[in-house]
Amino acid sequence: MATNAFRGARLAVAVALSLLAAVPALAEPQHISLQQAVDAALQNNPELVSLRKETGILDAAAVRAGVIPNPTLDVEAATGALTGSSDDSNLSLGISQEFLLGDKRLKRRAVAERDLAAYRWLVADRERALKEQVQAAYCDVLLARERVGLARHSIELNKQLLQVAEDRLAAGDIPELEMYLVRVELTRSEGNLIELQRGVLDNSAKLFALMALPPTASPVLSGTLNGKDVAIKGVGELKQVAMQDRPDLKALHAAMQKSDAEVALAEAEGIPNLTAGISLSRDASSMEIGGVTGRETSYTIGVRFSMPIPVFDRNQAGQQEARAKRSGAGIRLQGAAAGVEREVESAHASLANAEKVLSLYRSDILRQLDENLKLTQEAYRLGEVGILAVIEEQKKYFEVSDSYLAALHARQVAFNRLESAVAADINGGAQ
Repeated sequence: MATNAFRGARLAVAVALSLLAAVPALAEPQHISLQQAVDAALQNNPELVSLRKETGILDAAAVRAGVIPNPTLDVEAATGALTGSSDDSNLSLGISQEFLLGDKRLKRRAVAERDLAAYRWLVADRERALKEQVQAAYCDVLLARERVGLARHSIELNKQLLQVAEDRLAAGDIPELEMYLVRVELTRSEGNLIELQRGVLDNSAKLFALMALPPTASPVLSGTLNGKDVAIKGVGELKQVAMQDRPDLKALHAAMQKSDAEVALAEAEGIPNLTAGISLSRDASSMEIGGVTGRETSYTIGVRFSMPIPVFDRNQAGQQEARAKRSGAGIRLQGAAAGVEREVESAHASLANAEKVLSLYRSDILRQLDENLKLTQEAYRLGEVGILAVIEEQKKYFEVSDSYLAALHARQVAFNRLESAVAADINGGAQ
């Protein structure tokens, strides 16, 4: 009986082990860096993918602009059966071809190619903007995560303070009110932790949406807010880099070139096209002389040329429209260049200000704040100060620590904004 029970237990254990072996181990969370997040967004973002697909429309327009017009086939047949001359007939077969004069075909293709170039630069500018959005969202998640860690530290300190208060209450050193004050602070810090954890989820959802990740994917961010200090170039040099590398400026340059090509095309459109054709005709007729009917068939070959006479319309309206567009494109380019300079100046100033604020916190303030908190806690344990002094010192500690995290976040965001304004990394490589 005992042997059978032992065998049954061994069988149950073997079955359980086999089932556990069949279940795949839980996959460890995937860690993702900032660069990986940016690459994923640039590759998978639906808006960018659709914009890249729509490039094919302009590719087709460029092909269409260079196509030679199709020849025209003319067939004409006539009979005299309805007029009482059934033996009379005519059959004509011709083919004609329109020839575009003034290099219209090449100029149309030039317009289409410049339009395609402008669109591709606009897509690149959208990539630049998306990269800045992903970087900002990534930093927001890091900030929210750091604040959660700070909130957990606050809970831990309040728990330690509560233990000290309970010990002193048991010893009769403090009134019961002090212990209740500590419990209130502990409850408040626990509620703050819940709010901050929700902030992590919200910011992560925003980031993962920009990356176009599936709903089941939830990678762990591997970066930190405390990035390395990088030597920043002067604002004048950064402006020059931006003028050369900004894709939105390159798109406007391409649009300007397109406007020049449209002016040349409009002038060429004032030259009429030539249509040339060749035809073959067969004429059959009959004639009766002295009661004898004779039939005659003749063949003729003809050549035909036709061209509109540019007396009233030499495409004056088209030329005026093209010149107006070129003028508008030039004004837009000048305005955008001035805007880029202002954007670089603003981003450079924001980064400089963020560095100054961060340097204030790094000048022993945090270390001194930590020492003050420890001394106050020890003084309360020894009964030298009241509970309100400890609570006030803890609030000050976490407020300053939170402000330090915000300063780190502001510096990183300003750094990313400057890179986006210049459209190149700080080391000078193009994005």
